[in-house]
Amino acid sequence: MSSLPDSSLIREHVGLALAEDLGSGDLTAGLLDEQVTARAGIVCRETAVICGTAWVDEVFRQLDAGIEIEWLVRDGDRVTTDTLICRLQGNNRSLLSGERTALNYLQTLSATATVTRRYVDAVEGTGVTILDTRKTIPGLRLQQKYAVTCGGGKNHRIGLYDAILLKENHIKIAGSIESALARAKQIAPDGVAIETEVESLDELEDALAAGVARVLLDNFDLNRLREAVKINAGRARLEASGGIRLETIRGIAETGVDDISVGALTKDLRAVDLSMLFAD
Repeated sequence: MSSLPDSSLIREHVGLALAEDLGSGDLTAGLLDEQVTARAGIVCRETAVICGTAWVDEVFRQLDAGIEIEWLVRDGDRVTTDTLICRLQGNNRSLLSGERTALNYLQTLSATATVTRRYVDAVEGTGVTILDTRKTIPGLRLQQKYAVTCGGGKNHRIGLYDAILLKENHIKIAGSIESALARAKQIAPDGVAIETEVESLDELEDALAAGVARVLLDNFDLNRLREAVKINAGRARLEASGGIRLETIRGIAETGVDDISVGALTKDLRAVDLSMLFAD
């Protein structure tokens, strides 16, 4: 599992999220006695993989340093329906003011981690690695990339700055796969991975002849994936991508590709069902 995003980034993002929700102040909190201490717990209402504990901690740290949080699970843990995942104690106004922002982080990041785990489980035993994409919620790139690793997947690339993927339009502008690759090798910093997207077996042959180390097979059906694996014969690392679904991923993994990238891990989300319940 990769490490958490830098604490300063978590702090900055949480500050923005709280400002978005609280604005000039929580009007409803004025209904409550400001001196009352309360106890509460966050319950997960469904089977899920938990992710986002650091963001919950930061929400309440910024609101009220006196709030105590006891986590009963860690990021990456699977839980079943109606699992109590943490206990909180502190000022009742602060707990309620932070409730929605804290749950927003937890439900969204747990959703990414949970979906990722389903895909990882679906290819178990094949040796295939499940990769994410750049199809993330704006502003939540690093958070969702972290959640993918909590679900057992791996990060393909964080953005446009840490790897080069030569896609169809790059190749068209350059004139050929060979020309695009040659230019990429000239400009790539040391250690930066270069990958080429191909849309046909002929383009795969061109990419391999040009010495590409990683090839993305875009929207290949099962027969073409099997043929691509034969043609490749271990020369490059092969990644299947495009229209990947949970129902079809096992068959794709069994063709012999090395990686499968899945946009659904970060873009097609249904928030995990969570509740904060106050003790009587």
